[in-house]
Amino acid sequence: MPTLRDVLSVDGHVSGADAEWLHRLVGDWQMLADLSFADLTLWLRTQSGSWVLAAHARPSTGPNFYHDDVVGQLATDSRAEVLSQAARAKRVVTPPGVGHVRENFVPVVHDAAVTGVMVRHTDLDNMRQQGGLEVNYLQIAQALIGMVTEGQFPTAQGYAGALRGTPRVGDGVIRISAEGRIDYASPNAVSALRRLGHTDQVAGEDLSRIVTAQLPDGTMMDETMPLVLTGRAPWGTEIETRRSNLTLRCIPLVAGGTRHGALLLVRDVSELRRRERELLTREATIREIHHRVKNNLQTVSALLRLQSRRLEDPTAQKALQEAGRRLSTVALVHDALSHGFDETVPFDEVAPRILRAIVEVASRGPAVALVSRGSFGLLRAEDATPLAMILAELVHNAVEHGFTEGAAAGADEGRVTIAATRSRDDQGGLLTVVVSDNGAGLPPGTSASPGSGLGMQIVQALLADMDGRIGWEPAEPHGTSARFVVRLRSAEEGGQPASSS
Repeated sequence: MPTLRDVLSVDGHVSGADAEWLHRLVGDWQMLADLSFADLTLWLRTQSGSWVLAAHARPSTGPNFYHDDVVGQLATDSRAEVLSQAARAKRVVTPPGVGHVRENFVPVVHDAAVTGVMVRHTDLDNMRQQGGLEVNYLQIAQALIGMVTEGQFPTAQGYAGALRGTPRVGDGVIRISAEGRIDYASPNAVSALRRLGHTDQVAGEDLSRIVTAQLPDGTMMDETMPLVLTGRAPWGTEIETRRSNLTLRCIPLVAGGTRHGALLLVRDVSELRRRERELLTREATIREIHHRVKNNLQTVSALLRLQSRRLEDPTAQKALQEAGRRLSTVALVHDALSHGFDETVPFDEVAPRILRAIVEVASRGPAVALVSRGSFGLLRAEDATPLAMILAELVHNAVEHGFTEGAAAGADEGRVTIAATRSRDDQGGLLTVVVSDNGAGLPPGTSASPGSGLGMQIVQALLADMDGRIGWEPAEPHGTSARFVVRLRSAEEGGQPASSS
């Protein structure tokens, strides 16, 4: 199904400012469809003079008129004639209804020019029974339609409301006068004000007084709140009391350049905010756990280093130092997790810290530079920890065995390169990493692992857990290259999906 962007890109004659206005209209016209109990379609004139249907919205408050996807259709000759008439006249055109259908052709005006025509399709046979709510909704919709023809809707300043908990028509509707008094409040809006703590009547009352009377003493009022509660600015605000949380969105109603009232959408987000607070508490707890694990690992690593200095046996001393280094590697991963808001690690930030420390510890010959290529992206904690261990062992092995005194084989500078590539196959995400150096290289005729010590045993065990494989080969013009591929855990196993580079 094509989108508004697709239709605009195919024809290409709509200016950037007009296209942005149309996108903002479509992004905000769901409330107009809900208030109208009707489908909305947006028609644009092509360079050839025909009309194409560019966008469609269905109401959530009543039956749908169009049940199929209609975006991309061209207007019939009779419809094109009415569309052109509305565009020329710059006013709403309502042709005689055909059967049970009534259509209002509304010119969409931006900077005093018509950029398209919006059509409201009302199914008269399936209209809701007219009551106080329906009458008020339709009156508000009519005011918004008038603003569309005057270039006043969508509002020029946009909507600066909360991203989570944005109110909709079904959540609650309040219409206030230019003086800020409530002309109408839907049942859901009345219930929201009741939960806020207001127990008296609502109609005819000053909305700002109702709200401010429920605010706890000493509450710092957001600067947008008075403008929203009095209907003066197209903004959003949130009200928090001891009893509940409400989000409000204001759309000033304007006719002929004069504000005559405002529409406010109201939503009770108390439960949503409670869940968000619980989530923040849980995330803070998880971060604190990672922070403490990191501290404990660093403490154990330091104790191992201290103990190694007391030993006279070089083999035992080296074993304790290696154990301490490996614990420090894991500690760095937990340090990254302690700063994040989820169980993913920005591994491109963690890897250099780990590997630089490894190079400094392992280097016994010439200076060795570390070069990174590609991107690891975000990795889940379950992948980041073993991957950090694998990289640490491979880089340590490359520096220790490839760059002893005189082992650079004529290289101007010792260098270890880590190249990472993300990909996918039918079973999920893959990560391919190549660790290469320009050191002495493998002995002639050797193509297997350059060592079978504890470090390589750790690598093989961790690769087995990650469904991975590894291979070594000589690097050109000299040196060694280790290439391994691991399978990353999928999003369905928990946490968030890792991003691809």
